[in-house]
Amino acid sequence: MSKPFVSLCPEVTRSDALALMHWLEDDAVVRYLSDSRDVSRTIERAIERVHMPILTHLFNQGGRFFMACDRHDRPVGFVRLVPSGPDCEMVLVIGDRENWGRRLGGSAIAEGMKRAFFDLRAEKLIARIHTENTRSLNAFLRCGFEPDSETPTLQSFSVTAERYLKLLRDRTLGGRSDIYITEIDRARLMELLFVLEQDAAAAVELEHEIERAIVVEPRRVARNVVTMNSRALVRLDDEPVEVALVYPDEADESAGKLSVCSEIGAAILGFQEGDCVDWRVDGRARRIRVERVVYQPEAAGDFHL
Repeated sequence: MSKPFVSLCPEVTRSDALALMHWLEDDAVVRYLSDSRDVSRTIERAIERVHMPILTHLFNQGGRFFMACDRHDRPVGFVRLVPSGPDCEMVLVIGDRENWGRRLGGSAIAEGMKRAFFDLRAEKLIARIHTENTRSLNAFLRCGFEPDSETPTLQSFSVTAERYLKLLRDRTLGGRSDIYITEIDRARLMELLFVLEQDAAAAVELEHEIERAIVVEPRRVARNVVTMNSRALVRLDDEPVEVALVYPDEADESAGKLSVCSEIGAAILGFQEGDCVDWRVDGRARRIRVERVVYQPEAAGDFHL
């Protein structure tokens, strides 16, 4: 059985907005939501007023809005992140009832946490959930949130940035294979992150992978791990390609040299032969598998690279 997979898509199309309206008019979906009816009417008025195929700007007012899509790129729900000072609140809805019980909510929460802490730089992420919404309560607890306070109808949960990083480093969030980065690569990549501050998308994925990685000495890294300046045979869905993982200033896609800041580059960093992940590439979900490490600098004794 494949692991639950959800990617968060920042672009909201007109068809996405119509799906949102449909979900928010379903009594089973909105049972535990406080303002769902008003939101549905607001979306309807926006669609009537704005004659554009892309409506992203309307949904990002006052926060960040993402469509939650499955591995087949079908929208199954949404995540909204609402900053308030140093904190941020997450609102999550899996609107497609056919996907309830498949733990897609947990995957969506993990992706939302990544954006809240690595993009919005929140110090604390909060979720307020109806006390009878058992499925959501359990999903947030599994993702490392802790109870804060409770009213007769709402349970408040939170997770701090410090706790989130510990969960990543302890590999208790689950969902992906362990990855390995050498001490030298980590130091260089952390320096690179300072340059990437204005490129939020690249920085978020790369920083997330660095923070969750197991750091090893260059001479002790396994020969089948994709380190910086390695060449690897990778399979994208059913398409085999050979790529070299390089720093941004050496990237040349026509020559198969992929930046570690690229979608595929960030995905394979630290992977071992046989590791596989679902990852969003060029706006759609792809399955990426490392078939073979063709060349690794550390294994070849090229420690200067």
